[in-house]
Amino acid sequence: MLAGAAGAALATPLPELRIDPAQISVSGISSGGYMAVQLHVAYSATFKKGAGVVAAGPYNCADGSVVYATGRCMAHDTSIPVSSLVSTTQSWATSGLIDPVSNLAGSRIYLFSGTLDSSVKTAVVDDLNSYYGAFVPAANILYKKDLAAEHAMVTDDYGSACSVKAEPYVNDCNFDLAGALLQQIHGPLNARNAAALGGSFIEFDQRGFVGGHAMAQTGWAYVPAACASGSTECRLHVALHGCKQNTADMGEQFVRNTGYNRWADTNNIVVLYPQTGVTATNSCWDWWGYDSADYAKKSGPQMAAVHAMVKHLAGGSATAALAAPGSLSTSNATASSMKLSWSAVPGAAGYVVYRNGGRRNATPLTSTTYTDSDLVAGSSYSWSVKAVDASGARGAASATATASTTGMTPVCTTTDNYSHTLAARAYALYGFTYAYGSNQAMGLWNIYITTTLKKTASGYYQIGTCY
Repeated sequence: MLAGAAGAALATPLPELRIDPAQISVSGISSGGYMAVQLHVAYSATFKKGAGVVAAGPYNCADGSVVYATGRCMAHDTSIPVSSLVSTTQSWATSGLIDPVSNLAGSRIYLFSGTLDSSVKTAVVDDLNSYYGAFVPAANILYKKDLAAEHAMVTDDYGSACSVKAEPYVNDCNFDLAGALLQQIHGPLNARNAAALGGSFIEFDQRGFVGGHAMAQTGWAYVPAACASGSTECRLHVALHGCKQNTADMGEQFVRNTGYNRWADTNNIVVLYPQTGVTATNSCWDWWGYDSADYAKKSGPQMAAVHAMVKHLAGGSATAALAAPGSLSTSNATASSMKLSWSAVPGAAGYVVYRNGGRRNATPLTSTTYTDSDLVAGSSYSWSVKAVDASGARGAASATATASTTGMTPVCTTTDNYSHTLAARAYALYGFTYAYGSNQAMGLWNIYITTTLKKTASGYYQIGTCY
């Protein structure tokens, strides 16, 4: 925890850049592939350019069940009900839980499955192909499944041998997968940079966008020099790691060595690399509900966090001749919220609030107060505010206000249910396990069921995740 806090303290704020809103896309491998599908479908108005999916299946394949996740959605031990998942997608869109499915018609899709993949069978990706076929014209889908590759992100010059399944799950198969999917999604591109990169890697504070929910305290982005200078309107691609591939497990290998940045450098593509944290199950993204029952909807905490990062990155504006808001102060602290107040700026049409460098409100506020929520108990945060003029241009930032939430900093422990009872975090009753304090059901009392318990007060535990 101390190392994580130090990393967050040294993180650089995520920049706000000039991004073409029609040129935003997403890709991912394995759990990141499932997350890419979730983001693309649920936020189709944002990720309208398309998606690249490596070794993953249809939207909401797990339907909230870890049994389905590890069974039909990986091993294809039973059939995946594609038509039912299509119907659920349409129903959720009609209800407003996700964006309208009509947005998907203009997307471009790249799918990949290695013939040697022993973790996510090709039949699973076949079903994803069928699922997308219900919404996307066949001419817009490219599916490659003829390469003898194991379960890994494939490159043409980095990683393990192509037939290996082992950390860092990046394999040298003499095939540039990142380049193939970026060109399918974004169309013809300039040749990739074969020399030293000219842009910058940014480690940014993810706590400005999410409070806990198994997300790391910092994420990464690669920003080409032209995009950093604001001299051009750029594209944006979100690249999502798979299980056991976040920076806590693999360092920066996925961020630096999977091939995206070389294409980004010569084509003005900003690449965002969000990161799961150490309490994420196997470092995976939530695609079966380990963190939230709403994992696949716009309201899913990890989904909303990544989307907020995208909106922040793409939210660059002109600079307004407005004074910095003064007298920024904090009050009414709770375990999960903080009230902010500041003085009005003459000529301002509204205000934008930033937490740990991350923009909090999608549209400008008209008042001079704001209550920030989704905070972690017993944690310190910093805020600033900018005034906005009628055209949306932002003025200078206020001085920073720093304050801490109340309560105990959550402590998470992940182990089997039997060990939880031995450590007095849970108790057993009639062969089942329950968390002390919350009395939440954890499943069978044995060494085979693993649960993450979050301690939020003395003697009080609940199922959940910390950072």
